[in-house]
Amino acid sequence: MQKNYPLLSQIDSPEALRLLDKDQLQPLADELRAYLLECVSQSSGHLASGLGVVELTIALHYVYQTPFDQLIWDVGHQAYPHKILTGRRDQIKTIRQKDGIHPFPWREESVYDVLSVGHSSTSISAGLGIAVAAQKENAGRQTVCVIGDGAITAGMAFEALNHAGALHTDMLVILNDNEMSISENVGALNNHLAQIFSGSLYTTVRDGSKKVLDKVPSPIKNFMKKTEEHMKGVISPVSTLFEELGFNYIGPVDGHNIEELVKTLKNMRELKGPQFLHVRTKKGKGYQPAENDPIGYHGVPKFDPASGQLPKAKSIPTYSDIFGQWLCETAEQDTKLIGITPAMREGSGMVEFSKRFPAQYFDVAIAEQHAVTFAAGLAIAGYKPVVAIYSSFLQRAYDQLIHDVAIQNLPVIFAIDRAGIVGADGQTHQGAFDLSFMRCIPNMTIMTPSDENEMRQMLYTAYQMNTPTAVRYPRGNAKGVALEPMESLEIGKGKLIRQGEKVAILNFGTFLTEAQKVAEAGNYTLADMRFVKPLDEALIQELANSHDLLVTLEENAIQGGAGSAVNEYLQKIGKIKPLVMLGIPDEFIPQSTQQEAYEALGLDSAGIKQKIEQALANR
Repeated sequence: MQKNYPLLSQIDSPEALRLLDKDQLQPLADELRAYLLECVSQSSGHLASGLGVVELTIALHYVYQTPFDQLIWDVGHQAYPHKILTGRRDQIKTIRQKDGIHPFPWREESVYDVLSVGHSSTSISAGLGIAVAAQKENAGRQTVCVIGDGAITAGMAFEALNHAGALHTDMLVILNDNEMSISENVGALNNHLAQIFSGSLYTTVRDGSKKVLDKVPSPIKNFMKKTEEHMKGVISPVSTLFEELGFNYIGPVDGHNIEELVKTLKNMRELKGPQFLHVRTKKGKGYQPAENDPIGYHGVPKFDPASGQLPKAKSIPTYSDIFGQWLCETAEQDTKLIGITPAMREGSGMVEFSKRFPAQYFDVAIAEQHAVTFAAGLAIAGYKPVVAIYSSFLQRAYDQLIHDVAIQNLPVIFAIDRAGIVGADGQTHQGAFDLSFMRCIPNMTIMTPSDENEMRQMLYTAYQMNTPTAVRYPRGNAKGVALEPMESLEIGKGKLIRQGEKVAILNFGTFLTEAQKVAEAGNYTLADMRFVKPLDEALIQELANSHDLLVTLEENAIQGGAGSAVNEYLQKIGKIKPLVMLGIPDEFIPQSTQQEAYEALGLDSAGIKQKIEQALANR
């Protein structure tokens, strides 16, 4: 460590960082970038975002007195350099691994992680609450929120900006703009002007002018305010938006010029009221393959950085791939099919669809609430909207799911990806709750395929229906089964896989293969239930009458899930029968591989077998 990273090896905390001379900061940035690449290539994880914020991270910890000053990262995957500089340098190679450090900022892990954040667009709201508290206590503490340019597309971010501007609370919002989506005019002039606008002379004149203008008629005051906004708007047109929200806008500045960043941040630290700093960075900075393909290098498996090549995906398609194929097949036949994603085109398997059917494809940015209500509007107009969304992201649009889709009984299809255990992203991304929170909504039909062929049949079934439907499927490779011609399934009808004795396993989802191993070894009955809502009540009653023990199996929280639905039905018909419900327990599941999590939760074949045998022994 000392030999390859002479400066970084000395940095065990931001306090040590602040002891460096300014001319040592860029060499430190070079070492930090190289170390990040070395570690992530060995452990897997988010890469391009972290490479892009190296200088900004160093500058922030150099200027602000963290952890006394509060630094909030949004989105969390850009915080790897932050973790390295805040005492977790030697643990970074364990990130996203079982018992390793958390993939995102995590309050339980470090005092430097102010807000636990895996999803996006939360920093400004939380930061405003922290800043208001600091102001009430006269703590003298600074609050800084670093928000990515994708995260600021969410309505929640603008709600918080609007509130912060109205309160005139002291806080700094930094927009990490790593795309060309907002502004391209970065250069020496902008850096120079940013320092002028954030400097003491300008702010003194500005504040003094405000005191003078307080005594003059409103028309003159408004004219002077508009003149200042116009002056900034000429330099950076985007400034007007944030100025109108009540922020003092500075930027855009070069996020890779560490000397200029430090100067500007030092100036802004002294300013009062809500401040907005627009920083331009390059995602993947310093590693050419990531600069050329920032999307491909956003999240990476283990790879050889010297080769610049990521390992090729396995030949078995993922469930997301299968969904994308179905979407394309259906769009070929129906121009009224519309695919919608909240900024997860690649993850949801929609790349080909977006290219082949651009008029039928909508990426609404990180705006899940809007995605669902937008789909409702399309459905009202006679179209067939399909919302491709991760299970944990659908949580953010729950009211829209109820109010705008289900109450109006609109034919919106929800293709719910990453349902169940997602693995390395940990607690914030586990899709553990969708069956529970959807099952209680009237008018919803909920399907749980056991493999990719069944998934296609269910998507086709949903497409044929005229009511709200959800098809939920897990992250990762599908089973590799043959795909059959698509036919509509009978709604609410399960399928008996094998007839056995004593124990009946009621499977909901892709654990069917594991359940089959257990059923064959113990000569148990196995049913692929397919539908969580409506349930196949006739099949449940038949199995309850002919077996000593019922076992439900699902990749969802046990509380309120498919097993609970079975139990509710048994109570309804007065059938008292021993029932073992297997699924995700009442706790947040930390990061690990999917298989490690299944084994720990007893959701692999060995765990299922053990829990059945325990239940039989206790009868």
